[in-house]
Formats: sequence, structure tokens, C-alpha cells
Amino acid sequence: MVATPPTQAPRMPQTAPDLAELRRSPINPNHWYAVARSTEVTDQSVGVTLWKQAIVLFRDQDGAIQALEDRCPHRQVLLSHGEVVDGELECIYHGWRFNPEGQCSHVPYLGEKQKLPTCTIRRYPVREQQGFIWVFPGDPERLVAEGVEPLDLPEWEHLNYIATVSIIDVEAHYSFLIENLMDMYHGRLHDDLQAWANPVLADLSESPSCVDVHYNAESYYRIDKIWSVSQLFFPALRQLHPEDLYVSYPYPNWVSTLGQDFKICCLFCPVSPTHTRAFLIHFTSLQAFHRLHKLPVAFRRWIKNSLFGAAQKMLDGLVAQDVLMLEQEQQAYLSNPQRKGPELNRAVMAVQRLIQSQASTSPEMR
Repeated sequence: MVATPPTQAPRMPQTAPDLAELRRSPINPNHWYAVARSTEVTDQSVGVTLWKQAIVLFRDQDGAIQALEDRCPHRQVLLSHGEVVDGELECIYHGWRFNPEGQCSHVPYLGEKQKLPTCTIRRYPVREQQGFIWVFPGDPERLVAEGVEPLDLPEWEHLNYIATVSIIDVEAHYSFLIENLMDMYHGRLHDDLQAWANPVLADLSESPSCVDVHYNAESYYRIDKIWSVSQLFFPALRQLHPEDLYVSYPYPNWVSTLGQDFKICCLFCPVSPTHTRAFLIHFTSLQAFHRLHKLPVAFRRWIKNSLFGAAQKMLDGLVAQDVLMLEQEQQAYLSNPQRKGPELNRAVMAVQRLIQSQASTSPEMR
């Protein structure tokens, strides 16, 4: 289930990307984007930003998640600074209230002969799925007609997978982040934290919506041999064995698998041309423990919940190392947008083509 080879797809045109244009590329809005974890939105509102759009998340009276434009049409202040009252948003400034449809439903000082303002704010398609809140910022008609779905994360609820989540918050364009994730040749940076080495690009396929890459790599860690984790701290003890490493860019997110033991996903929430947030999710598979499925379900769920975040230190460390590099890349671009270095990794060039292809459908590019 974890490591699956990339599917064959039509080859994309091998055009050279315009890097100056790439670093300004907008998102394709006709996709679902993870903007928050479910646990972040409780009884009060939460403000998020998805590609320059301020959005407020809250729960209605039934506990269902709702997403509206984060703007009170009265004085243009943020609704997320207010409160949730009876499943509606109440502006902190004058107390105007808005229902889940984005309509003004209450003004506390409305006169007897006055009518409620007819102002309406934008309502976003929103979905709560597998631990995350997803927003669709594009054309609602395309959402229905094309049946667009968020990235599936079956491991989130599967009892044989232990999850860890790290937040990436980087002052850089999202293209820098996805290039970093698809480029397995920067392992030198993570030598003290990652469990694999010596990648060689073996296969690559491109389609209008995805880039799939297979690296032949080596690993020293096996989940069913817990002692092998000691090799992370003592490089001289490392005993490498061949391991398949698959990385994919199913736009706009990222998925990677190492053998049968590990899967990592990155859910992108681009904030602006120079700011990206993302959720990096590490799944450790317990499938190698063949007798685990015979244990009571309640006990297995307890194990899963108790071990949530078990890889936090490792994952946060990887993120910190990458963020430092990505922000340097962004600053270098801003100081000289025309400067570009040679790129030798075909996976990075394929990702750049996909970003520009997807961005070309954005209203910003018309």
C-alpha cells in the first residue's frame, strides 16, 4: 500500500521554464488546499490566508465547519477577530452578525423602520477530512462538474500507521518548497536526520496534473528492528540496504514513500508570492508487525493515539534545515531575479513545468 510505482502518463512538453516568471506564479485555484488542522477550529473562529485571500473558519451550531471571506462588509475589518455566537460570526467592531451563508443576520442597533443590510460576503466550499480542513478557492461550478477531491490520506485513520505533523512556515514562494521536496540529491543537508542515502534517479513520468519520480536509494532503518534507529546517531554503524524511494507531485501537494515503512505527505497552503505554509505529515507503518491486527481494536487505537507525534523532533529538525535554505534561495531571487544557476535534476525541471502549466489557468494570468 505504501510504496507504489509511478503510473505511466503522457509526456509533457520539455520546454525550459522561465524562472523569473516561475517565482511569481500564482496557484491554480481549482484545487482543494489544506488550510488548518481540524483540532485548530473549536468554539471560536480562526483566520487563515490562502494565496492573498483572507478566510475565516468557524463551526456552525451543528459543529460543521464553515469558511467565509474574512471581512466585515460594514467597516472592512477582520471577522476572525470577533466571536462565534449561536453558530454565526459576530464582528468585534459593531456586533454585526453573519450566518454560514455569508449573509448579514443581525445588527444590534437596527432601528424599528430599518432593514437588515443586504451585503453578503463570499462563502468558500470547505470540507473537513482526515484531520484537516480543506478549502476550494476556485470556480464552484468546476468543483461540481469535475468532481475535484482533496488529497486522500487513508493512513491518518488507519490503525497501523503512526502520524506526526510538522508545520512549515517559510518566507519563500511555494515553488522553492516543492522543488526541495522533489530533489532527493540534497540529502547532505539532512545527514544527521534522514534514514536513507545515495539516491539515483531511475524513472520519471509527467502528466498535466502530476510528476512521479522513482529514485533507487539505500536505507539503514527497518521498523521491525528498532535497534537500527541507533545508526542515525552513529553513522559508522550504518548498514545500508537497497530501498525504493518514490516522490510525487500530485498538484498542489506532495507524497513520498520509502520502502514499506514510511510515507510522508506535504499539504500546501501558499500564502503569497513570498510566503508559504504547509503541513508535513510523517506516517510510520506498523504493517511489519504481523500479529498487530490480532490485538483488540481499542488497544490498537490507544497505541496509535499514544504514539502520535513520535517523530516530532526528527521532522521539526528536517523542516528547520530546509527552511533556512529556502529563505536564502528566495532572498537571492529577490536581489537578482535574472540570475539562475544550472539545474541537473530532471525531477526539479519537471516540477517547474507543471507549476507553470497549472498557474497558466489562474485568473491572475489572464
